[in-house]
Amino acid sequence: MTKKPVFPSENTETRPDVWQDLRSLTRARIGLGRSGNAQRTSDVLTFQAAHAQARDAVHTPLDVQAMLAQMNGMPCLCVRSRADDRPTYLRRPDLGRRLAPESLSFLQKGEWDVVFVAADGLSSVATQKGAIPLFRAMLPRLKDWRIAPLVIATQGRVALGDEIASALGARMVVMMIGERPGLSVADSMGVYLTYAPYVGCPDSARNCLSNIHPHGLPTSGAADKLAWLMKEAMRMQLTGVGLKDAAPDSISSDTLPESPLPAIVKDQHV
Repeated sequence: MTKKPVFPSENTETRPDVWQDLRSLTRARIGLGRSGNAQRTSDVLTFQAAHAQARDAVHTPLDVQAMLAQMNGMPCLCVRSRADDRPTYLRRPDLGRRLAPESLSFLQKGEWDVVFVAADGLSSVATQKGAIPLFRAMLPRLKDWRIAPLVIATQGRVALGDEIASALGARMVVMMIGERPGLSVADSMGVYLTYAPYVGCPDSARNCLSNIHPHGLPTSGAADKLAWLMKEAMRMQLTGVGLKDAAPDSISSDTLPESPLPAIVKDQHV
């Protein structure tokens, strides 16, 4: 009688899992097991759950009222793009890059060094979780800056921040926006920094910090890195390909570039 061959997948009780150490280093799906010629049910269900989370991140509306509550009375402005709804936003990226006329009409010019914009982007979940904590973390790192009220934007793309900053008269814009969700992370936020923004500004004129989420770049680390880049941008009067990220891995207040800006006007609001 011919002995049936034993395949590795059929001998899992005695065979060590050589993928376990690698799995601890990444959220990617590696070394998945199998049941015969098919994936294991647990892996299939996990994949379907991740896919549902990614779809929810894209389609769930940004809860603006909840974000306003997190601000605890701090000055804040709410705007929207020219995309009237989510389906239009997804089909027409160009409309997400420009402000709706009614939003543009109440943005008044001031003397601001920077404006922070929190936009839903392609993951409202990411913005909901990460934008306000990052904004709060930046305030003590930019003590001498004239910071405009936080702007919360719905149906927004990265370039929407350019028009917002131009309307407010801000020298720099920091766009905090939900990144396109994947099947490993659905709540990742990106930050785009632009000096002297204007409508039609190319992406080559921006600096980006990405993968800001609990399993990636933490809020404190992102705030340190962003503060370093912002002060360098103000010193060099540029962002984008001309501004290289030479920040040390461990940043303290002593290593941040000195800001050449005047003292903040704490009671100035739009």
